[in-house]
Amino acid sequence: MFPSRKPQTPVRTATPDMLFEERGRDAPCNERQYKQRRRVISALATLALALLSPVAYGQGIEEKAQICAACHGENGVPPAQSAAPVIWGQNLGYLFFQLRDFKSGARKSDQMTPIVESLEPGELMQLAQFFSRRKWPDLRQLRPDQEVVAVAQRANAAIVCAACHQRDFTGDSNQPRLAGQTRAYLEKTMIDFRTSARANNPGMHELMLGITEKEIAALATYLAGF
Repeated sequence: MFPSRKPQTPVRTATPDMLFEERGRDAPCNERQYKQRRRVISALATLALALLSPVAYGQGIEEKAQICAACHGENGVPPAQSAAPVIWGQNLGYLFFQLRDFKSGARKSDQMTPIVESLEPGELMQLAQFFSRRKWPDLRQLRPDQEVVAVAQRANAAIVCAACHQRDFTGDSNQPRLAGQTRAYLEKTMIDFRTSARANNPGMHELMLGITEKEIAALATYLAGF
């Protein structure tokens, strides 16, 4: 008689889907969460491929970057009263994904679309690297009074901005820095998410519906002076 052998468990090749199968019995994952995690994995995979590719500034990339100065500022400081954002020192992944979305049409902009349409796909990462390596400028925006701070902090507690943008609001990976961004841009962007005028991040639309326009204005002022 030969000793009986226990049947062997087949070995599975790791796939992105398996990341969700190993969550544990006490942590159910609904369909919405599943789709969100799939989007995150896809985004990170795209960024990883871009970062692993050897990138050197193409001929004329610095000259092309000068076009951006008209709206975003020669020294990284957008013109006064402008709704253009600071892009100097912004996080690499975020810059790359926004340029990609402008080019694909996922993010609409009368100013950005014609500029990005003239760029080759490989130049998107080059531009993102060019600006992410610059120093974030100090806009010297005033800190809000305590009443505005209180409203902003209640809004932040309701939608938990720090969960993605970090406690100091400097962002991480493909999440943008909010601290010290221009107040006008922050407020416009949150309103655009709320109204779906900006639609390349559906999760932000839902979050902005959770606070009032008064709270959005307070939060923009608070983050600008953070």
